[in-house]
Amino acid sequence: MSVTPDRRANLLNAELHELFGPDGCVGIRHVDLDTQVAPEDCDSGMIVLWRGGLPVGHLLKGSDGQCHVSPVVAAQDSRPTLALRDLPSASVIICTRDRPNELRRCLASLPEQSLPPAEIIVVDNASKGDETRQVALAAGAIYLREDRPGLDIARNRGAERASSAIVAYTDDDVLLHPRWLEKLVAAFDGPSTGAVTGLVLPAEIATEAQRHFETFWSFGQGYASQIFRAADFASRQYEVYPAWKIGAGASMAFRREVFDRAGLFDERLDVGQAGCSGDSEYWYRLLANGYDCRYEPSSVAFHFHRQTMEGLTRQIYFYMRGHSAALLVQRERTGVKSNLKQAFKWMPLWYLGRVRRRLLGHRTAEDRFLWREIAGYASGILFYLRTRRR
Repeated sequence: MSVTPDRRANLLNAELHELFGPDGCVGIRHVDLDTQVAPEDCDSGMIVLWRGGLPVGHLLKGSDGQCHVSPVVAAQDSRPTLALRDLPSASVIICTRDRPNELRRCLASLPEQSLPPAEIIVVDNASKGDETRQVALAAGAIYLREDRPGLDIARNRGAERASSAIVAYTDDDVLLHPRWLEKLVAAFDGPSTGAVTGLVLPAEIATEAQRHFETFWSFGQGYASQIFRAADFASRQYEVYPAWKIGAGASMAFRREVFDRAGLFDERLDVGQAGCSGDSEYWYRLLANGYDCRYEPSSVAFHFHRQTMEGLTRQIYFYMRGHSAALLVQRERTGVKSNLKQAFKWMPLWYLGRVRRRLLGHRTAEDRFLWREIAGYASGILFYLRTRRR
């Protein structure tokens, strides 16, 4: 029995209402193109366009005052339709620290999944109190305590405990669309696919900091499915492969077997250590080990960006700190020398060009945190030199 456009629009509205509550997504409007006319211009926030129950594009009033319009793609799910009983089992891992309210909100979106997780594992990365444990156990999750600070340390603890064929990760500051896990798992359509990431949309655009992040640092990688092939990676050994474009750690999944072949996450990277890029370094390593990676935007998660400029400033500093450290970790683990040239030549030249432009008086909204970016980048190089493996 086919689903009519009106019925599909009602489903979309009901799903979003269930997920976000009566107040909806602050600063974001969701428009179903099956029943509504496409807007001609931006609202004051963001407009996400849907068709056929799938996100297909957006309009964003950026922090630079411009209307940023993404290309609208055809509403098609590139994965073959499989019965839920035919999909492999999946463990969902959430790593968290001292954010029980955010964790509670995230966990509340998991019982509504069309593909129920075989297990939910909460890894408490050295929270100060007992509330995180209470929230996890109240939701029926498996609770693990990891006292060594570091997101990738916590991710590894979860991977070692997970028992399913697919290991999926999300963050505590995320809400999950009801078909998030189903679409993520269905994208593993062949043994060569080692990792799948999903589309991460903002959950709200309520502050200028959130608007700036979504304008220039968005987690989203577009609305079209993409395959990042190991063969393409192998043919580009003399240039840095942009693994950071594969997706976001807030919505990613792996075949359980890849941890045996490629190892676990590098514990020097990401929050609590270098600051970021533990996910992209791992995708890079999977490509180097012969696995393909997929980006599947039909799997949707909603992320609550930092609300304050102070929090965003710190976040950007650690993003660049982790990025430069990851380039050197990638060189260390795979032997691909182009990472060194990227770290010590092309990135410094890129920053030099931006500094020169700014000194000549050509200020842009994108360069708002330029000095913090540069400081973070330099700090990441020093961090790696202190922690590199002999």
